[in-house]
Amino acid sequence: MRRSIEILAPGGDIDSIKAAIAAGADAVYCGLDKFNARNRATNIGFEDLNGILRLAHQHNCQVFLTLNILITENEIPALISVLNKIVNTSIDGIIVQDLGMFYLLAKYFKSLKIHASTQLTTHNKGQVQFLSKLTATRLNLSRELNLEEIKALSLVAHQNNMLTEVFVHGSNCISFSGLCYMSSLHGGNSGNRGRCSQPCRDQYLPTPEGKNFPLNLKDNSAFTNLRELSAAEVDSIKIEGRIKKFHYVYTVVDAWRKQLNSFYYTDKLSDDNNALRKVFNRDFTNGYLKSNISKEMFIDNPRDNSAIYLSEVNGAGTDATLEKAKGDVYNERTGIITGVEKLINQLSIAKEPLKISLSGNSGSPLKVSVTASDFSFDVLSEVNLANAGTEALNREMILKRLKVINETEYFIEQLDLNQLQAEVYLPFKELTAVKKRLLFILNGSREYAEPVAVPMLKKPENANLKPTLSVLISSVDDLSLCEKTQATIYFQLPDSFKNNLTDFTELFTKNEDLIPWFPSVIIGEDYSAAVEFLELAQPKRIVTNNTGIAFEAYKRGIAWIAGPFLNTINSFGLLCLKENFNCSGAFISNEISKMQMHGIKKPDDFELFYSIYHPVVLMTSRQCLFHLVTGCYKVAMDESCISDCNRTASITNLKNTTFVIDKAKGNYNAIFNDSNYLNTDIVSDMPAFYMGYLIDLRDVKTGTKTALDKAGTTRLFENLLNGIPDAKERLKQAIYPTTDGQYKKGIC
Repeated sequence: MRRSIEILAPGGDIDSIKAAIAAGADAVYCGLDKFNARNRATNIGFEDLNGILRLAHQHNCQVFLTLNILITENEIPALISVLNKIVNTSIDGIIVQDLGMFYLLAKYFKSLKIHASTQLTTHNKGQVQFLSKLTATRLNLSRELNLEEIKALSLVAHQNNMLTEVFVHGSNCISFSGLCYMSSLHGGNSGNRGRCSQPCRDQYLPTPEGKNFPLNLKDNSAFTNLRELSAAEVDSIKIEGRIKKFHYVYTVVDAWRKQLNSFYYTDKLSDDNNALRKVFNRDFTNGYLKSNISKEMFIDNPRDNSAIYLSEVNGAGTDATLEKAKGDVYNERTGIITGVEKLINQLSIAKEPLKISLSGNSGSPLKVSVTASDFSFDVLSEVNLANAGTEALNREMILKRLKVINETEYFIEQLDLNQLQAEVYLPFKELTAVKKRLLFILNGSREYAEPVAVPMLKKPENANLKPTLSVLISSVDDLSLCEKTQATIYFQLPDSFKNNLTDFTELFTKNEDLIPWFPSVIIGEDYSAAVEFLELAQPKRIVTNNTGIAFEAYKRGIAWIAGPFLNTINSFGLLCLKENFNCSGAFISNEISKMQMHGIKKPDDFELFYSIYHPVVLMTSRQCLFHLVTGCYKVAMDESCISDCNRTASITNLKNTTFVIDKAKGNYNAIFNDSNYLNTDIVSDMPAFYMGYLIDLRDVKTGTKTALDKAGTTRLFENLLNGIPDAKERLKQAIYPTTDGQYKKGIC
């Protein structure tokens, strides 16, 4: 028998959860109707959760709850309320993205197992260690990783007593998860809030390559790679699809269960994926997993590929064969739906009814007898009943005191007081103790957790705070700015500089006031080079958008600031960074609005920063974004693509919105908004809130034009911070067009 691998299935609604259980899933992940990253799914209400848990556990299936979105400050009370309920269920794990939620769970809800969401973009050793320190028990690795990278991170995870998950089937994102802001900026539906409207899959004006859907990837499928995943010591294979219907979930889980069982018991794997092609798909690719990041991973059609594939298999893909294939697929799915409906209709999420009987007389203990269909037990009070007291035991009073039982996997169907003496009393404190002992037994010998109040944080005194200016550059040609301004200069390190480690080490050694700015994605050898850079350059301070580098800085006692792409938006996220990793400051995310910033309280001896001018990164991708736009002579990416390629292009959707594709040497492909972000209002809107404001003067060619050189632009921003009356107007005249939509609307 081989080592066990978990099949982790999506559950977007009750029927899909039942379908996953019926098909043999080992675990299901699902979301409540709040705080989860698939708001477009039906999701489940809390009133159904305990029944789902009961059904799943009867079938040896775990249930993981997705609370994997960013939490704004004003939502903290509602979140605490939800957690107070969840902690008294038999939930098997909570999937989390927000650093503030990590803090709250680890401090106040220690019995809940924390799982790190794919939204955390986990792709290097330091990030695994970072999450371990936050008490995560498992993590979902980035979808962009190959088998070798997965194996290396699984080893680190296991050394830190964590399990690893890998997505093996379903939709592929073109962007690294958690680092896509395209839907947020254009439409106000943030992917970090579970509201992604998938503008990447929209139709665009035909590109020079003649493509209409240049950002549309085929679906991920590692169906034939199970042996390699096992060798990489992956603990859980995860299926995407919480907005998919129950017949899809059943079909995919069933296919993977059969594949896994065959692997377990016969050491054989099937390469027949026809069952997977009968339900929705955009064709399949395992390009990331096999390190074959190529043009073949794209498909110029976001719709269902099932009929097209069947038509091509049965003929030449003519109109006639396609129409027949559509009919065949429809009939096949109708049969699947009918068959799965029969299976799931046999499964019930009803709670278990209880009969509770109370008996006893004055001078004797109260006896509470609980009877269910397959068990019964008695609980005795430790204090005897009395003839006098505050309130006599009666039906209304008992039901009120025991109503919390109805929030478990059980409900009180019958309450019998016939054997209880009339007008008898028991102290409220003792009745509460009896209730807790009942809950302890009903909840599988888990102590009942009393509700946690919303932690109160003090607002620091910042009356005399005068904000400073910092400037981000990425070219040695801009080092002359150091001599022309009093602003702090940050230097953006590329995503990959392993081949230029010596040059960058010398750059920062010779320019001691220059502060390294680390990117969001640093994988494999590039991460090793970044860690070596910290050792060689020994910077006094850094800014990092990567939690792996944050962990390394913390270990070495290097002062570090959390960059804007760590998506920090609430007070408890700041506390998490400060108390766990000795972070000295953080950029507040540009996704949130002025109103959402109000109420954020920073820790003592902690600095807050905000970027008021920058090209807007909408996404970062490990793919080549030029394949279907301007084309490339290479079919697949190779080692030189990241280090040497330097290109730009643009695409325009049918709403006439243009996006800039930028690939700089040493960096991954990225998409930028055509207009830069400029927010001059925040300086007067939020005085004494931010320690510093950033302007990003890197050479990213967007549609925004500047009338001045970089030194002149910097002086205008210095004037703004110094309160020069016409500075705001002069900036708007010198830099155009711009946007500040996120500051006005915020994250939703």
